[in-house]
Amino acid sequence: MARDILLTTTDTIPGRDIAHTIGLVKGSTVRAKHIGSDIVASLRNVVGGEVKEYASLLTGAREQAIDRMVSAARLLGADAVVGIRMETSTITHAASEVMAYGTAVKLG
Repeated sequence: MARDILLTTTDTIPGRDIAHTIGLVKGSTVRAKHIGSDIVASLRNVVGGEVKEYASLLTGAREQAIDRMVSAARLLGADAVVGIRMETSTITHAASEVMAYGTAVKLG
């Protein structure tokens, strides 16, 4: 999905004025481990190294959370989302939530 909304972790956008603040926007997803990936990851834990199965899972979850946040901002007519932050929390032993949130703004 092409992003027509500017995204930044800072509270301002250099060279642009924020005309007004629209409000908080967020996007989240809950992902569970796949039993096959979990077995391979467990074996990798024994020998060490990057657990690529989990890294891939979290990368996809972060992108989906950001896409959902952008969709929420677009619905509100925002030009940008500033102050973006991300959080991860465990829902159950085998599932985690990834959330992206920030402040939707209209640029001047």
